Amino acid sequence: MIRINLLPHREAKRKARQQQMIVISAGVAILGVLSVFAGSLVIGTLIDRQEENNRYLKSEIAKLDKDIQEIRSLKEKTQLLLDRKKVVEELQAGRATAVRLLDQMVRQLPPGMYLKAIKQTGQKVNIQGYTQSNARVSTLMRNLEASPWLENPQLVEIKAVTVNNVRANEFSLDVTLSAPQPAGGEPNKDTQAKDKRS
Repeated sequence: MIRINLLPHREAKRKARQQQMIVISAGVAILGVLSVFAGSLVIGTLIDRQEENNRYLKSEIAKLDKDIQEIRSLKEKTQLLLDRKKVVEELQAGRATAVRLLDQMVRQLPPGMYLKAIKQTGQKVNIQGYTQSNARVSTLMRNLEASPWLENPQLVEIKAVTVNNVRANEFSLDVTLSAPQPAGGEPNKDTQAKDKRS
């Protein structure tokens, strides 16, 4: 016997497909919402982590800036101390130089001359004084040239003057301070050491 299905099977299939589409659409929508929510959570976590890293880097940069400032301050203090040390060393060397210069002047000054002023500027020394004759100035210049501590004497001026109703010659000459040179051509270290001790 033949059975005939008179039920509206096409409508039932259409309804089933529509329900299936609704379920799939709802599932896709839910998945989309969940994925957006999960994505926003991940991105929010990454942003928080990056902001925390940025805060840490800013705090470390602030510490480094403070350290750099301290280093600059220490460098300035070090430079000031080095400048002071240099000044003290120059004064110490100048003290020995003044003694040496006066000693050499006493040794090299010929009779019949006397000095009225000695002025030192760096290594240059200006000597002013009175003499009975021009020949004594020449003798003084030869003596200064022969000195191990003085060199290159140059006459600046010589003129006739009257001092205490006595005719004399007033002279001015320049000379350069130098350290004695041994046979090898280098400064004598033993002599320099003695000068430092004195």
